[in-house]
Amino acid sequence: MKKIILLFLLTFHFVSAESIHRIIVNGIINPVATEYIIKSIDKAARENAHALIIELDTPGGLMESMHRIVKAIQGSDVPVIVYVAPGGARAASAGVFITYAAHIAAMAPSTNIGSAHPVISGGGMPQDTSSSETMMEKVTNDAVAKIKAMAEKRSRNADWAEKAIRESENITSSEALEMNVIDFIAPDTDSLLSIIDGIEIILDNGKHQILHTRGATIITIDMTWRQRLLDLISNPNIAYILMMIGISGLMLELYNPGAILPGVLGSICLILGLYAMQTLPVNYAGLFLIIFAIIMFLLEIKIPSYGLLSIGGVVSLIMGTVMLFDSPFPFLRVSWEVIAGVTIITVLFFVFATGMALKIQRKKSATGAEGMIGEFGMVTEKINPEGKVKIHGEIWKAQSDETINKGQKAEVISCDDKNLILKVKTEN
Repeated sequence: MKKIILLFLLTFHFVSAESIHRIIVNGIINPVATEYIIKSIDKAARENAHALIIELDTPGGLMESMHRIVKAIQGSDVPVIVYVAPGGARAASAGVFITYAAHIAAMAPSTNIGSAHPVISGGGMPQDTSSSETMMEKVTNDAVAKIKAMAEKRSRNADWAEKAIRESENITSSEALEMNVIDFIAPDTDSLLSIIDGIEIILDNGKHQILHTRGATIITIDMTWRQRLLDLISNPNIAYILMMIGISGLMLELYNPGAILPGVLGSICLILGLYAMQTLPVNYAGLFLIIFAIIMFLLEIKIPSYGLLSIGGVVSLIMGTVMLFDSPFPFLRVSWEVIAGVTIITVLFFVFATGMALKIQRKKSATGAEGMIGEFGMVTEKINPEGKVKIHGEIWKAQSDETINKGQKAEVISCDDKNLILKVKTEN
């Protein structure tokens, strides 16, 4: 019995020691990716995982998000392995810092790393050229100092890291291995685990750990449904569409109170859009131009501008969309296909709304005194010159310049709304 218990304990210890967590980061480094990585590091430590593998493929992202990830890796209680994979993947911009921060850095064949020059978003406000250059120099120097410190800590190539920042240099996986930018090249995760087996890792807290990774059990930690949803709406194209639906819905609700659906749908979309905005470099001049465009479309309904307001709205909408996300990176801007599609749909929608509004305005009133004019009724009491007529099931006092007998049809030609008396004539 004692042997069985001992065997069970040894087996349990062996399995727990060789379980390795893995996460897959494929996309922009934004607050959602940051939360995913940091919580995965905490989970690996809490569940006594032997190590955490971050399978990375990113074009870059936000500097603040990158700084938080780097701090989490440096403060991790388990070894963090960054593996740029699969083939064709890249670790660009923020990905370079994350790779350098890792305790072990590896790449798959046919991958690349580099282009880490920091970029400052202008926020849509004009800036003095000299002050902008000074600020960029400060940010660049700060980034260089940070990555050099990490290179020194991990015994990696600090000179190349500086070139990646100052000159946006980019290299392949084989060049990265030759230049001591990374530690290993491996075609897949299993091969990587075999290569790093037996290596001693010194964590930033001073703890020494020898990796036992050959044949280890890999547990993949996926994003939660919440993280997947927030990551989806953090896409600039999705954020822009949500914002347009939100603004349009609220505008229609304010213009036509009581419709309910546009207001509810617009509020939900606008809240989601605003969440996405905090993860993206927003240019507020572009945002105001979009709102101004919607206002001009709505004013077209009330003001006879002969299409000038609509043309101004289209121009304002396109310019605002182009300016909305202030970033030189394509992955942080709205695509031209989305701009064209949303602009066309928005213009067609407001043209339709304008046409319907004008049609309603020109339509004869169906209620009140004006609504009675032109209606026909049956005379229930001889009109000479006064009598009574039945219209829409209601009995009205009536006057006429001619005699109309009971049972004849009469047409309403005017209405004394104050005294509730209709003026009628015989049906032609």
